[in-house]
Amino acid sequence: MIERDYLIVGAGTAGFSACEGIRQHDKKGSITMVGNELHAPYERPALSKAFLQKSHPHPHEFCYHAADWFVKHKVDLRLGTFITQFNIERHLAVLGTGQTIHFDRAVLATGSRALRPQVAGYDLGNIIYLRTMADALALREMTPLEDGVTIVGGGLLAAEVAASLTLTKRKVTMLSRDVALWQHLVDPVTAEWLTTYFKAKGVTMHLRDDVSGFEGKTIVKNIQTKNGGRHTVSLVIVAIGSEMNLGLVRNTPLATPKGSPVNEYLETEEKGIYSVGDIALFPDKIYGGVRRETHWEHAKQSGLVAGGNITGRKRTKYEYLPHYSSKLFDLEFEFVGDFQLPPVRVVTEGAREKRSFVLKYMSGDKLRAAVLCNRKPAEVEAVKKHIRGDYTGK
Repeated sequence: MIERDYLIVGAGTAGFSACEGIRQHDKKGSITMVGNELHAPYERPALSKAFLQKSHPHPHEFCYHAADWFVKHKVDLRLGTFITQFNIERHLAVLGTGQTIHFDRAVLATGSRALRPQVAGYDLGNIIYLRTMADALALREMTPLEDGVTIVGGGLLAAEVAASLTLTKRKVTMLSRDVALWQHLVDPVTAEWLTTYFKAKGVTMHLRDDVSGFEGKTIVKNIQTKNGGRHTVSLVIVAIGSEMNLGLVRNTPLATPKGSPVNEYLETEEKGIYSVGDIALFPDKIYGGVRRETHWEHAKQSGLVAGGNITGRKRTKYEYLPHYSSKLFDLEFEFVGDFQLPPVRVVTEGAREKRSFVLKYMSGDKLRAAVLCNRKPAEVEAVKKHIRGDYTGK
C-alpha cells in the first residue's frame, strides 16, 4: 500500500492549483496527483480559442509547467490513471492499476464533463464534445478534411468555437434551440446584437430549433430537429453545457445534485477532505447563500486556497467574486458578478455598434453584475470594487 500525506484527485486547473498551494506551505509532505487525461495540467479555456486558431499548436504550449516541475517539487503525478474506488472513512483510494493509496488528506478536483444530449445517435463518429486536449487535437485534425462544421449550442463555449473556426476560414453553422446567442448570459438586446454580429462574420444560424436526433450508421450524416428539419452535416461539435464528475463519491455526503458541499475553508464535512473547482458548493460571502462556479478563475483560486488550508499551516476563508473572460473575433469580454438572475435594469456605457461598452446589470439600487467589452483592466477592477461595496460594504 502506498502512503501519502496528500492525494489530489484530478489533474486539471483546480487540482494543479491545490498542488501549488500545498507546496507554498509544505515543502516536504508527500503528494500524489491522479488524472485520467494523458497531458500534464493545462489551460483548458485555450482549447476553444488560441489552440484552434494556431497553425500548428503543440499541447506543451498550454501546459502550466514542464514535466520537470513535478519532479523538482516531488509530486508523484499519475496521468492516464483512473481512481476506481474512494473510501472516505478509511481514507483509501484504489487506482485502475490495482494499487491502493492510503492518504492523510485529500483534495477532490474532479471537474466536469461535456453534457451529451439524450437523443439517438449522440455517440456517432465525427461528433466532438470539446472538453479535453484530446478532443481539441481530434478537432484540429478533422476540420481540414470536412466541408464545414456544425456547432450545436448557443452558449459561451459554442460561440467561442464558432468564432475561432471562422477565423481559420472554416465554414461554420450554428444550431441552437435559443432565440439568440448567449441569451441565458446577457440581456436580450445584447444577445440579439451578438447574433447579428456573428451573421455578419459569415456564421450561418439556425435558431429556435432543437436537436431530436443524429442520423448515420457509424458517422453522423444528418441532424434531425424538433421542428421537423433535417440538416446534412459532416462534422458536429456539441457544446450544450457540462455536468459534474461526482461519481467517485456518489451516495456519500460529499455529493449532492447541486455539488459537493464545503465550508468557508473549502473542507467537506469529512475532516481532511476538500472539494474545489467545478464541483465545490461553497458559501457565497458576497451575495449570500451557496454557489457553484465552473470557470477557470474560480478553479485556480479555490485550488490555491484549499491547498494552503489542507496543510494546516494557513487557514484562509474562501471569498470569490465571479469573474471570467471570453474572446469572439475582435471582441474581448469580461464578465463580473452574478448572472444567475436576470437584471431588473440595465445601465449602458459606451455603444455596442462601436464594439466598446459596459453593461451594468442592476438589482434594485445595487450593481449585481457587469459585462465589459473591449475595455481597460482598470475598469474591470472598478466594477469589482463597486459590486463588493454594494454587497459587503467593503
